[in-house]
Amino acid sequence: MLVELKACFMEAYDDNQDGKIDIRELAQLLPMEENFLLLFRFDNPLESSVEFMKIWREYDTDGSGYIEADELKNFLRDLLKEAKKINDVSEDKLIEYTDTMLQVFDSNKDGRLQLSEMAKLLPVKENFLCRQVFKGATKLTKDDIERVFSLYDRDNNGSIENEELRGFLKDLLELVKKDYDAQDLLEFEETILQGVEYSSDGKISRKQLTMILLALAKHHQEEEPTTP
Repeated sequence: MLVELKACFMEAYDDNQDGKIDIRELAQLLPMEENFLLLFRFDNPLESSVEFMKIWREYDTDGSGYIEADELKNFLRDLLKEAKKINDVSEDKLIEYTDTMLQVFDSNKDGRLQLSEMAKLLPVKENFLCRQVFKGATKLTKDDIERVFSLYDRDNNGSIENEELRGFLKDLLELVKKDYDAQDLLEFEETILQGVEYSSDGKISRKQLTMILLALAKHHQEEEPTTP
């Protein structure tokens, strides 16, 4: 029965017949308002993970490293205002939307969203570090370094710091880990920064960014299987 049910379900919702339910197909299952919320975010992705980390800091009001139900409810309230310019969503409706979004995105079912789960709800246009040039496929140029630096140095002050640094580290972490939380990001930050002998101010310069990107490209090259 279960096999038949799954087959019927996939036939109904797997529009591109790739054997998976993607986010647009998933949205068909949701009531209209949740469907709208989901597709609005996917049609309006964030420019970079720097913006993501700023939003994360804004809504993780207790600094727990998770977006709990009440914090998610506040995020959805603001998202509805941004998306539809409306202010009259009832508290009951917001609780309903929050429960639905938790059911969809809370993969480990702990009643809150960790970083990697929130990243699925709040997508970024592109993880620039996934490009082939950073995988050692082609030679890393000075222009490549400058493009990455300007992508994360949003205030153009000549260094990557605070949310800029965490946005960069989030993108790096995504290359090696599918599921990650704020503690993973913190430990990753310590490891990476120790590797480039950073100063105690917690900033990354162009030179240090270059060292990280060269190490990343080298690591990918070493991982590539050699052909006989």
